[in-house]
Amino acid sequence: MHGIYAGACPGFADSKMTRQGRAQVPRRLEPMHSSPSQPSLKAVLWDMDGTLVDTEPYWISAERALVEAHGGTWSHQQAMQLVGQSLLHSAGILQAAGVRMEARHIIDTLSSEVIAQVRNQVPWRPGARELLDDLHGAGVRCALVTMSEGPLASVVVESLAKPYFEFLVTGDTVTNGKPHPEAYLTAVDRLRLDDPSLGIEHCVALEDSVPGATAAMASGVITVGVPHQVPLPDDARMILWETLSGRTSADLAQLVTDRHLQSAPTPAGNTLEGAYK
Repeated sequence: MHGIYAGACPGFADSKMTRQGRAQVPRRLEPMHSSPSQPSLKAVLWDMDGTLVDTEPYWISAERALVEAHGGTWSHQQAMQLVGQSLLHSAGILQAAGVRMEARHIIDTLSSEVIAQVRNQVPWRPGARELLDDLHGAGVRCALVTMSEGPLASVVVESLAKPYFEFLVTGDTVTNGKPHPEAYLTAVDRLRLDDPSLGIEHCVALEDSVPGATAAMASGVITVGVPHQVPLPDDARMILWETLSGRTSADLAQLVTDRHLQSAPTPAGNTLEGAYK
């Protein structure tokens, strides 16, 4: 969903709540080895809220209505604290703002309202659909990696003209939300089921928030930040683009080539266990 992640990620305390209990953290992802030849772009991992679609105004409206229904007030500054955060983390902030509901009830209430608004109008981000179509034509695989839950993500994906996304990694299917790298590592692991030669170095992530970009960088994938509601910091591990408009698969492929030429290191073993050792 949505909020600025202020600081490092000690312990990654934000775990994810699922509709049917907690998802199990993969015990270990196998190391992802490169081929000796120059790697090529094989997959793009897309964030959703703020990157693919501009749903943040929908979330903010739903949050404000919920807080005010409980006698409180909800400022734009408070809303910005939720951008990119897990839904469970966001529910806790809303409880602190006076919402007297269980976290699961808060998540369901907000999600239902946002889904209703998306069904009425999908607010695509500039250049997103065009880039998706170009990647599809170039044979580059795409996966959605979002902290929104499955029902909302499915509504967005089903609104697209083609089945661009092979699969979705959503907030209710992982144990640790962004900024933990689990969601991105899970996506790469799933991509490798059909292509064991695919590695971290073949993947690019597109993100708009600090928690999301932190998660992507921690996983080792090449990370492109496209800031929208909140600014992104300068970080040598992240490429900043002002917009996706005019961007093509060739631009993303060049980033893979550049990373190879720079011989940038990746986290130890590229595993959930090794990424932060």
